[in-house]
Amino acid sequence: MLALVNQERATAGCRPLTTSKALTSLAENFSRAMAEQGFFDHTDPSGATPWDRAARAGITGLGGENIARGQPDPESVMDSWMNSPGHRANILNCDFTTLGVGVHYGPGGPWWTQDFGY
Repeated sequence: MLALVNQERATAGCRPLTTSKALTSLAENFSRAMAEQGFFDHTDPSGATPWDRAARAGITGLGGENIARGQPDPESVMDSWMNSPGHRANILNCDFTTLGVGVHYGPGGPWWTQDFGY
């Protein structure tokens, strides 16, 4: 996934992102939570936003989040995101420097999350 993101960023003249362990954990936990709790939204059932969840995890500098559900592989989900203006804007935001990716395979999924950081 990181290679696919960085290929798109290179075509837009952005620097490549690097992996963030903290953002990866945040993204993995959120993908799993969406699957286990049966919701699909940036705001979880408790009302927490991506920035709320990041703050609880001690993460500062969260810039944006992409989520998707049902695409079978990284290429498919990237194609979906690149054809969506808001998701594309996150991927091509040259201010972002780090990325965490989470995927959870389960019924109704896979459940995908990208968390971008500064």
